[in-house]
Amino acid sequence: MINVALFGLGRIGQMHGENLFKHPKFKLKYIYDTNKLLAQKSANKFKATAISDYRLALKDKKIDVIFIASSTATHIKFIRESAIHKKTIFCEKPLDLDLNKIVSCKKYIKKFSPKIQIGFNRRYDPGHYYLKKSIDQKKIGVLQKIIITCRDPAPPSYAYLKTAGGIFKDMIIHDFDLIRFYLKNDPIQEVFATTSDLSEYYKLFKSVNDHELATVVLKSKNGVLCTINNARHCTYGHDQRVEVFGTKGMLISNNKRDNEVEFSSTSGTNSKTKLLNFFIERYKEAYYLQLHDLADLTTKNKKPRANFDDGHQALILAVAAAKSLKTKKIIKIS
Repeated sequence: MINVALFGLGRIGQMHGENLFKHPKFKLKYIYDTNKLLAQKSANKFKATAISDYRLALKDKKIDVIFIASSTATHIKFIRESAIHKKTIFCEKPLDLDLNKIVSCKKYIKKFSPKIQIGFNRRYDPGHYYLKKSIDQKKIGVLQKIIITCRDPAPPSYAYLKTAGGIFKDMIIHDFDLIRFYLKNDPIQEVFATTSDLSEYYKLFKSVNDHELATVVLKSKNGVLCTINNARHCTYGHDQRVEVFGTKGMLISNNKRDNEVEFSSTSGTNSKTKLLNFFIERYKEAYYLQLHDLADLTTKNKKPRANFDDGHQALILAVAAAKSLKTKKIIKIS
């Protein structure tokens, strides 16, 4: 069994705890959160030990993996300390909101040769990953366009938004990563971004200097055009679609529903059930499947689909998008 210490028990941390608890290759040994009552409650649920000092997990030589699901501001600190103690590291996205901190961390931990996986779960979604394999196998010929739609069912809370880093670093960073995943060795060279605020949520986003709607257009070195369109609210559920277009055809990884039954009657045809309502439901399978990679990284040193450099490169694109919005210009990526 692979012994794990989980840091952080927000909504995503609790979901990770559930998956680690159910996975046959992992044993959840320690749980750490600044909310001690929540940590103890979760420890009881997952048959683990709640700790008030995270360093206990780092010093325990029986702990194989430090699983970082805490707030973004803590990620770099936990990565650095986990690397020193020779732990395998899983860290949720984003690595940090500051590129300089990421570069500094990368230089510092290099001497420890740490094994790190980043939580870009969409790489593990079966539909999205099928597109990746199909692109590599030239099923659609030469890749020409990537179009990603990502719309959340409702905005996050004010408390979340004020520390999240903005729509590019918090929400669209997943899409930046997925585009890089599909493009493989064809780097993005141009980024242009624009935003808007048109709903009743306008005041909420203005209060945290953020936006509810965004579109980002990117161009790769080989000329592949990529469009990302995002919304922080969507009345009909969690709208998640990816389209890849090439010289020989098109592939779409579509939304997920409770079931795919279609109903037809005198009032209409092809009526379907609602979309799954949130990202934890939409990507439930992906979140679990990424643990297989974590197990292989820990025991076999097998490279995961998303590593530290992927987290770094995705944030470079997010920073470029923010700069484009501010300057109203196309930003060149060197």
